[in-house]
Amino acid sequence: MKISTTLPFVLLGLFGVSTLHGADEPEVKLTPGETAIRKHLSDDDYRITTIRLWPNEAPDEPRPIGEETVVKGERGDRIERVTQPSMTIARPTNAPTPTPAVIVCPGGGYGSLGIETGGVDVVQWLKEAGVAGVYLKYRVPKRHQGYAMHHHALQDIQRAVCLLRSRAQELQIDPDRIGVIGFSAGGNLAAMLSGNHGTMDRLYERIDKADEASCRPNFVAMVAPAYLTDPILSDNLVPELKLDTADRNQTPPTFIASATTDKFTVGSCHYLLALRDKRVSVELHLYERGGHAEGIHDGPDNQWPVMFKDWMLRKGLLGESHAEK
Repeated sequence: MKISTTLPFVLLGLFGVSTLHGADEPEVKLTPGETAIRKHLSDDDYRITTIRLWPNEAPDEPRPIGEETVVKGERGDRIERVTQPSMTIARPTNAPTPTPAVIVCPGGGYGSLGIETGGVDVVQWLKEAGVAGVYLKYRVPKRHQGYAMHHHALQDIQRAVCLLRSRAQELQIDPDRIGVIGFSAGGNLAAMLSGNHGTMDRLYERIDKADEASCRPNFVAMVAPAYLTDPILSDNLVPELKLDTADRNQTPPTFIASATTDKFTVGSCHYLLALRDKRVSVELHLYERGGHAEGIHDGPDNQWPVMFKDWMLRKGLLGESHAEK
């Protein structure tokens, strides 16, 4: 069974380019996670740029949590204890300029970040669509000292969008085609950004000129998103999504893919209905198989990448295509 509901309504490429901390700042040493991310992309035709999100210590850090590390897992390597969030931009060298970009938010329950699954595998797939993929290494694990589980990660992604947009010319990306795709907890983060991109929604004080740019993504995609409702199997969408103020002119067009065998899918369905009620552009694909899977190769029914590319084409987000009205 496959149900598709349609309602009206970014990866940068040569390995070895200097890691950037700021426009005029010196190269910084890569963390273990950044090294692992770049290693997975080193054999492909990319211009690789790694940018630290914060010029000094990231905001609202309650206490030290130890050194960042990469650990082995059954489903691939994972990054743990991130305190120096960054984005690694993989722009295909043969892509037209300016290039659309998609920020990839891997899953891991806000406790760790998958590297291959729901991360570099998506960056590599985006290359085939002529899109610059941006692996977002956001802060994990969630800090429990009075902060919501998504608080620090949302600060990071808000800052990442601002940096991409403010440095679009330098990075050869299109500032009007910057999207976000998230998997599991990363899907939750994408939804949080969708509802928290206004000036008053910024979770940190402006620190430099980059923060004059908008942190609103031009489009959002979520694959097997988690934690949209609380309790999980209820119809209570979490208030931090700010769906009561969703607006068709401000809330980004949204693509969702999930499997009926995933317990979190109830949240995807209620999220769809909430956006529909606000006349926001949204498309949901439900698949019979897939479970709570992540990434390109084990996603819901393995068909969502085809549908996502078609959606981006129809929205005018790829190449010279014209957006649907």
